[in-house]
Amino acid sequence: MAGIVGGNAQMSTGNGFTYKIRGVAPAVSLINLRALDAKGGGTDSAVIAAINRAIALKSRYNIRVINLSLGRPVYERYELDPLCQAAEKAWKAGIVVVAAAGNRGRDNSFKNNGYGTIVSPGNDPYVITVGSMRTMSTSSRADDLIASYSSKGPSPIDHVVKPDLVAPGNGIDSVSCGSCTMMTHYPANKTPLQSYTSSQTGPSPYYYFTMSGTSMATPVTSGTIALMLQKDGTLTPDQVKARLMKTATKSFPTSSTYVDPVTGVTYVSQYDIFTVGAGYLDAWAALNNTDRANRPALSPTAKFNSLTGKVELMSANNIVWGDNILWGTNIVWGSRVILNGSNIIWGDSAPWGQSGNQAFNIVWGDSVPPGQEGASGNVELSGDR
Repeated sequence: MAGIVGGNAQMSTGNGFTYKIRGVAPAVSLINLRALDAKGGGTDSAVIAAINRAIALKSRYNIRVINLSLGRPVYERYELDPLCQAAEKAWKAGIVVVAAAGNRGRDNSFKNNGYGTIVSPGNDPYVITVGSMRTMSTSSRADDLIASYSSKGPSPIDHVVKPDLVAPGNGIDSVSCGSCTMMTHYPANKTPLQSYTSSQTGPSPYYYFTMSGTSMATPVTSGTIALMLQKDGTLTPDQVKARLMKTATKSFPTSSTYVDPVTGVTYVSQYDIFTVGAGYLDAWAALNNTDRANRPALSPTAKFNSLTGKVELMSANNIVWGDNILWGTNIVWGSRVILNGSNIIWGDSAPWGQSGNQAFNIVWGDSVPPGQEGASGNVELSGDR
């Protein structure tokens, strides 16, 4: 994750190297507060302690962004969740908190097609929650598609609209070390030498590793935020979040499919607000935008209107841009999405399919998505290829 944020390509620079593998913000300063073990497992208390330590060290090291490529199932409302409360504490202290959406988008255990699978603390309305896109191994954004494993909103229990945006997260190369646990146990995920060197030699032939997941998309976003703050250090966390969401690319196909080569299962993804949020991260647009939100940029909440049988978005802080309303009457998430407490966000159809009843059954039914105890990193070694 650190390499995705700020890798400097040291081990892929020089004679014989054909491609530099570096992070989004190579000049960034990194503070490592270890909360997970070598296998990616951990506890709420360890993550909370790390967040609190970052807050305490904020002034000393100018800590402006916390990257949380981790998560665990949602067990209670975000106001009561200790992970969410720690993340909010950091946010209110002036630190942008970026969290992984989770890798449970394929979970259909309760016939919800992966909806309602956002993990904590990504369910908190303050933090920037990031889903994962597939770059399709091209340099063009036009063919990029959502990763089928990327968790979808709304958040369990509170129904906060998540993710906030999506970013590249599938098949991401980053730094590693020859003796690291991941490198040792998953040698097939070593980045192929031919992808960055012609001679296939160097100080260490396998200093790069390939992984997939919303945990990879999260540091891509964190690195972008570092660049934004480098350019304008006066931006508040809310202004950073609102600017990222406003400038995100909002051009998507209606749907896409992915066939698992092992199981043969076909996964269908709809490009609605609970799948891609405000859109696809556009670092250039965010860096070249000068708009400043003057209100909190909390993610809105989805509500089912029993009178109309439709899903609506509600926000106590809907006026984010002053006279221009981000989560109000303006169409911000594309031509089909109107965000207003009184307007139906998908027109006459629900994001899951043909009827509002289907949306009601999936999100507001009696079923609760399954979960596991403890915090863990949200990564997939293979991903959607």
